[in-house]
Amino acid sequence: LESLQALDLSSDERQRIYGLMQQQSQRMQSLVTDLLTLAQLEGSPPPTTESRFALRPLLERLLADARALDDGQHPLEAHGLDDAEGWHLAGPEGEWHSAFANLISNALRYTPPGGRVQLRWCSLLDGGGEFAVQDEVVGIASEHLPRLTERFYRVDASRSRGTGGTGLGLAIVKHVLQRHGADLDIQSQPGRGSRFAIRIPASQLRR
Repeated sequence: LESLQALDLSSDERQRIYGLMQQQSQRMQSLVTDLLTLAQLEGSPPPTTESRFALRPLLERLLADARALDDGQHPLEAHGLDDAEGWHLAGPEGEWHSAFANLISNALRYTPPGGRVQLRWCSLLDGGGEFAVQDEVVGIASEHLPRLTERFYRVDASRSRGTGGTGLGLAIVKHVLQRHGADLDIQSQPGRGSRFAIRIPASQLRR
């Protein structure tokens, strides 16, 4: 703002500064939104299993949102939607949507264009279920895996800034899963890709 007020700028220079201002404002908005989400999760009473919602429509909406967000940059596949038919998941739908969507957006954000991203739902033998997001390109070194759900933890800070992440997505996932007794399983190998899987206990699912 000081530059715009004090300097004699050309139209192109002024437009460049406007673009930078808008970019930084959007980053700050994303950061504040994620911090508010974490605060809400931490301050909310424990969820009950009384309210339930249909699982398949949520997965279909996540897939549609992912395709719109990605704009054709990655081959995006979904498996197991038919297996999700008839299942209902306990708790606030918004919390589960946030957890699932964060895994999807991370995969799309950190996978180079052209790399395949897969979404998969499967029912488990114990009555629970698993939602997994898998990519097949970059991968993460093993020493980083235990710290990925820490707030603001960066595997590669410069790359994270370039993709616009806040560093809070997996922290939000962890808090949601803790509230519902679910677990996050992370498997990754550098150069071969990563698989992030949410394992939901049978107590949270009902046919």
